[in-house]
Amino acid sequence: MPATSLRTVAEHQRAIAELIGSLAPTTLPVAEAAGLVLAEPVLAPESLPSFDNSAMDGYAVRAAEISTASDDAPVRLPVTADIPAGSPGGELAAGTARRIMTGAPLPRGADAVVEVEATDGDTEVVAIRTAREVGSFVRVAGGDIVAGATALPGGTVIGPAQIGLLAALGVGSVVVRPRPRVLVCSTGSELTDDPEPAAGQIRDSNSIMLAAAVEDAGCIAVRRLWSSDDVTTFLATLDAELDAGIDLVLTSGGVSAGAYEVVKDALGPRGVEFTKVAMQPGMPQGSGQYGGTPVVCLPGNPVSALVSFEVFVRPALRAAFGHPRPNRDVVTATLTEALTSPPGKRQLRRGLLDRSAGTVALTGPAGSGFLGWMARADCLVDVPTEVMSLEAGAGVEVWDLTR
Repeated sequence: MPATSLRTVAEHQRAIAELIGSLAPTTLPVAEAAGLVLAEPVLAPESLPSFDNSAMDGYAVRAAEISTASDDAPVRLPVTADIPAGSPGGELAAGTARRIMTGAPLPRGADAVVEVEATDGDTEVVAIRTAREVGSFVRVAGGDIVAGATALPGGTVIGPAQIGLLAALGVGSVVVRPRPRVLVCSTGSELTDDPEPAAGQIRDSNSIMLAAAVEDAGCIAVRRLWSSDDVTTFLATLDAELDAGIDLVLTSGGVSAGAYEVVKDALGPRGVEFTKVAMQPGMPQGSGQYGGTPVVCLPGNPVSALVSFEVFVRPALRAAFGHPRPNRDVVTATLTEALTSPPGKRQLRRGLLDRSAGTVALTGPAGSGFLGWMARADCLVDVPTEVMSLEAGAGVEVWDLTR
């Protein structure tokens, strides 16, 4: 097939994005929402803090009564009570102080806190050596968030800080887009999970690798290895897995033009289209639906499979649960060596990015079977379709696989 008749990378990216789409929002307890994305904003049900409290261990006072305090002429006030955190603040009588702990409520009548370090620390009559303005070391009610304000906007990725805020506000559940559940499967009678493969067999690496990629993208991977090249067995096993609830079927292998291509033979007549994309590595691809479930079929060579996942599947999966950054960061770097690229194909070469120097070095040859070189890489060098060669020193776009 001439290169001009191949599907472009951009066309296949759009096809996969439309195929996977967006998942419907669901409500989850806050404790189960880490890593997910808010489908709607969260309004603060109360103010935070909910009461005026002390930002320091010290003494609650009236600022006007200590306005003349200095090292040479400290102001002395009787200490009438302690206010530990978690206790009522009470009321501060004129001409007195109360010893107060961090986070404890400010007593009525007090308008400032003097830190212990600015006093003699006495528990009966405290000598205050420094004047303090109204509001000093006081956390004012609503100073962080006012009741009714937007605590977190829709589209926020929920991390530890967001969970902490929601818990502090008493928010028990949130509306989020769920993680896609992805069935990741390798096929082929030559594959095995046995640590000691029999003659003619190889250890399955693709499903383990792609399951890890799915999890790294923020989704849930269900890994299966199907060693049979029989279409009937393949479909029966797939049907059983889909009954458990799957948002995407992700296969590797069995998509080329040769014999015993079980994925193509099984799914081709049932709604999955197999095509060729103008990309190296990763030309043979498949996509469609089987029984209403989206299916993406990747090539079987390990590097082709992982690069295809990065280019087509990862951004679509992250967009499916609303992630605001579905794509890898792209930076411009300078090549440290020359490269060539096949005509009419967009090439993704493995590389090592020197972020401080702004350069990128290629790792290994362009072939799709060099998994060792892929494991050493931390980026993909994106060579446009119309470019057939680049000299050392040329600027290139680089996909940062660490971000």
